[in-house]
Amino acid sequence: MAVLAVGLGGGLLAGCGSGTKTVSVSASAPTAPSEGMSTSTASTSSSSAATSSATTSTSTVTGGPSTTRTESAPAFTHRTGSTPAGTAAAAAAVLRAHGYAANDIGQYRPGQTLRVLVGTRTPTGDGYGQQAFFFLGGRYIGTDTSEPSATIRVVGQSDTEVTLAYPLYRPHDALCCPSGGEAKVSFQLNNGRLTPLQAIPPASSTSGLSRH
Repeated sequence: MAVLAVGLGGGLLAGCGSGTKTVSVSASAPTAPSEGMSTSTASTSSSSAATSSATTSTSTVTGGPSTTRTESAPAFTHRTGSTPAGTAAAAAAVLRAHGYAANDIGQYRPGQTLRVLVGTRTPTGDGYGQQAFFFLGGRYIGTDTSEPSATIRVVGQSDTEVTLAYPLYRPHDALCCPSGGEAKVSFQLNNGRLTPLQAIPPASSTSGLSRH
């Protein structure tokens, strides 16, 4: 009966205009001191988790571009997997594995995101038959074209762009003497994909200019 009296008393207080005191007592009464500390700890943990989450989020955003840059190579290159080539010597070894000798390992710049190394097909008796081998973050991703050119020059480099110059041949030109000038093609990383900004001249032609 005493328990019932307390329950009824609480109900009467709630209906007699003492709402403020009754709500205060009712809200605090079921909460033990230990529960209050647990709540405080949970709040602190929640705050720490939020801070940690914010830090993780910031780290993810900062690292985003690097992840984006490592997407697949363009269709016009020969993708051969993820062969590491962090140094010029390692890159030259990749060329040798594909039957090419590096023309100038000084072209390879390990500090850049996009790197290039031009090689000549081996064995060769005339020094012609060249391709540009591209590396993305130290990994080989493919060549500039599916067929070699007579010769190639690297005429410009930046962190995410390489410009190549192709001597152009008329149908009856000898290998030594291209008479069509040269075409410059820039290869640029765009949202992680390597894209030629200009048209690549054909490997050969019976009526127009070509790379060979």
